[in-house]
Amino acid sequence: EVQLVESGGGLVQAGGSLRLSCAASGLTADDVIIGWFRHSGKEREGVGDISTRDGSTYYAAAVKGRFALSSDNAKNTVYLQMNSLKPEDTAVYYCAAGPDRWTYDYWGQGTQVTVSS
Repeated sequence: EVQLVESGGGLVQAGGSLRLSCAASGLTADDVIIGWFRHSGKEREGVGDISTRDGSTYYAAAVKGRFALSSDNAKNTVYLQMNSLKPEDTAVYYCAAGPDRWTYDYWGQGTQVTVSS
């Protein structure tokens, strides 16, 4: 059974930083895409993704330059470092796993990030 568990969310002031973690278990493929999404009550928004094969990353324009993805394959964990946080970054953040950037088969339960002004 595949499980994705996010952690690291919380309350932070604008300009602050948080690091989210996505711990994966049960994935049998070495080459997967881990994507991060957020939902603030509007539409779900893609934040970025990372390839566990080569570490290549993609970031949405809204977070590029502020957020950074990294992976520790030995720990089966992907990290989302979020810097210079803004109130509009407030959302539930989810990680997901799939074979490519457009197909996600597994989702975590989400972690709340709240940025106060």
